[in-house]
Amino acid sequence: MSHHTPRALIAEDEPILAAALAHALQRLWPELDIVATCPNGVEALRQGLALQPDILFLDIKMPGKTGLEAAEELAEQWPDGVPFPHIVFVTAYDEYALAAFEHAAADYVLKPVNDARLGKTVERLQQRLCDSGTTTATPAPAPAATLAPMAAMKTTAASDDNLARLLSQLQAMLPPAPRLHMIRAAVGNSVRMIALADVVYFEALDKYINVVCQDSEALIRTSLKELLPQLDPQQFWQIHRGTIVNASAIATAVRDDAGKLSLTLRQHPAQLRVSPLYAHLFRQM
Repeated sequence: MSHHTPRALIAEDEPILAAALAHALQRLWPELDIVATCPNGVEALRQGLALQPDILFLDIKMPGKTGLEAAEELAEQWPDGVPFPHIVFVTAYDEYALAAFEHAAADYVLKPVNDARLGKTVERLQQRLCDSGTTTATPAPAPAATLAPMAAMKTTAASDDNLARLLSQLQAMLPPAPRLHMIRAAVGNSVRMIALADVVYFEALDKYINVVCQDSEALIRTSLKELLPQLDPQQFWQIHRGTIVNASAIATAVRDDAGKLSLTLRQHPAQLRVSPLYAHLFRQM
């Protein structure tokens, strides 16, 4: 396996904080090559796919796309065979969020950047890069207990699970929204009432959601991000950034020769693609 100088991308919408993080990293890890600094999540996604760095420092709250959304889309679009970057979330979240990050096996640094905490992050990243054999990074000695909870984020099922768990835990920290029992969809001059049990899947279409039932469809003006917290997570599963499916409507999950997973449905001809991020939902019990 070839070795190269470790490369990092910083995504942070506050220029002063971005510069402070870059300077601190240069001080603590001089051989780290910071290949880009992005002011928003959209640019982080674009530059991340183009430059394929080893490490992403992603601010949680950015315009365009949050750090979590950028990470999710990167996981979906990352090319096969290329190691997925190690992700460090930069956050001003409170201690509960930090605990979630710890359990999700993704690293974080707290704003404003603290050299002592960032130093631990650098040690962990160096160890992960050294373990994966992809860079020339030489880790400084670190206590095993410090490294034990951390797991590498690569193009493996384990890395997808880590990120999926992280997203799930962060969503769980949001205030619970009232659960929906019926969907109200405007059809001409009338409002059609659709029982959730009749919904086969929801499909994001620009500013609308297409509500697909066994023998009909209807548009509602909202987003999957707004709808998802109002659905029973036992009944409705997000399987892709743009798709939520009724679990009881799933007939089979089929993996093709390229390793891509898709679903066939009971009493509906559609086949739905499953993002690698949600493939863990269909592992054998």
